[in-house]
Amino acid sequence: MAEPALDVLLPGEAEALVQALRSLPLRDTGGPGWLRQHEQVERLNMQAVLSASAGRDQLLAELLSSRAKIPVLIEELISVEIWKHKVFPVLCRLKDFKPKSTFPIYLVLHHEASIINLLETVFFHKEICESAEETILDLIDYSHRKLTLLAARSANGEIPDQEKLQPEDLANVSSMQELQKQTEIMEFEISLRALSVLRFITDQVESLPLSALTRMLNTHNLPCLFVELVEHCPWSRRMAGKLKKFENGMWYVVPPEDHAKMTKLDGQVWIALYNLLLSPECQRKYNFDSFNKSQLLKLRTFLTDVLIDQLPNLVEMQRFLSHLAVTEPVPPKKDLILEQVPIIWDRIIKENSGKWHAIAKHQVKHMFSPSEEELKQQARRWAQTYNLDVMEALVPEKPKCGMCGSEAAKRCSRCRNEWYCKRECQVQHWQKHKKACDLMADAVKKVGDLNIQP
Repeated sequence: MAEPALDVLLPGEAEALVQALRSLPLRDTGGPGWLRQHEQVERLNMQAVLSASAGRDQLLAELLSSRAKIPVLIEELISVEIWKHKVFPVLCRLKDFKPKSTFPIYLVLHHEASIINLLETVFFHKEICESAEETILDLIDYSHRKLTLLAARSANGEIPDQEKLQPEDLANVSSMQELQKQTEIMEFEISLRALSVLRFITDQVESLPLSALTRMLNTHNLPCLFVELVEHCPWSRRMAGKLKKFENGMWYVVPPEDHAKMTKLDGQVWIALYNLLLSPECQRKYNFDSFNKSQLLKLRTFLTDVLIDQLPNLVEMQRFLSHLAVTEPVPPKKDLILEQVPIIWDRIIKENSGKWHAIAKHQVKHMFSPSEEELKQQARRWAQTYNLDVMEALVPEKPKCGMCGSEAAKRCSRCRNEWYCKRECQVQHWQKHKKACDLMADAVKKVGDLNIQP
């Protein structure tokens, strides 16, 4: 496959950015140094996606593993998660918390999405999983928290269906209500990426530390959690009589002929189940008690011929479940061993216990009340990070004509937001597009004004 001509980073730049990654105190979240690192993560994230799409992501994976930066990224991931749960609620209750813009807060929340996306892209490589060392336990715990919440929200019908804001729109996030809505959408996508990361971890069950297997199988009982995800399928829903599925960052209507077609997310769950249930080491460690057995046997309903045709290895799982239904597996052997436990969450909580109010007060004063000039500088940096050409290179599909839906190569020169396959379609679509075009053109002008150096 031909490689795209566009790169975000040169190899030397990528190496410098990876080397600069470091763990930051929770108190510094949202500060100048933290913002610089966020922008570095964003650039590495975009480069990872571009490289992976061209099948040449080995360099970035080697840099992250050889420089021991995967533990740093995992710690930053959990640090933002703790900030969301411990600091942000206190921040919102402060009387003097009257931000001129919620954009800086959105950046902090977006940081978690950026890191998990980067990890999802590189965890395909075995050396990345190995380089996580003991922090793999923290990542397993993090992913379990996300998937447990995802399964619960899906069971309660609480999955958001709105579209996420695009990067060029982020500076316009002004109200706390809009911020909350975007946070819920972002949390949904983060959970799906955590699912992919966890699936890549299960690919390495034969080489994982014993503590990691124990964590996945016995502490968190991931096989039963994956059964819940198969049952509730959070990335699939029926609305107004139509089947919609979530893929590539958006909900789309599935045509009737594709209703039984497996999505990437469906595949991630089934492959993770296959890895955990069919591995001899996992079978020795997992407790097939009456509850676990009854939950796992629910999978037989979903193992249809159509599904197995799409993922042939599942015929082995079908045989395994048939055998499980008529046998009583031997209880797992309890080895007396000293096992590692995850430490990042507990350490950050312990270091900051009793300081949540002080951290929130500090951030109100120094981080979330930026001056007009600081807001302009943030907008300039964000525009540099998310330039239009790079964003288009990250889009998995070719743009479609706004009039007829055909593949399009021409863009509205005024707002640069709508695509057309030919001039005739643009003319026919103008009356419908005019209002949106005026709004977008005005927004582009405002961003241009912000980018003018004082």
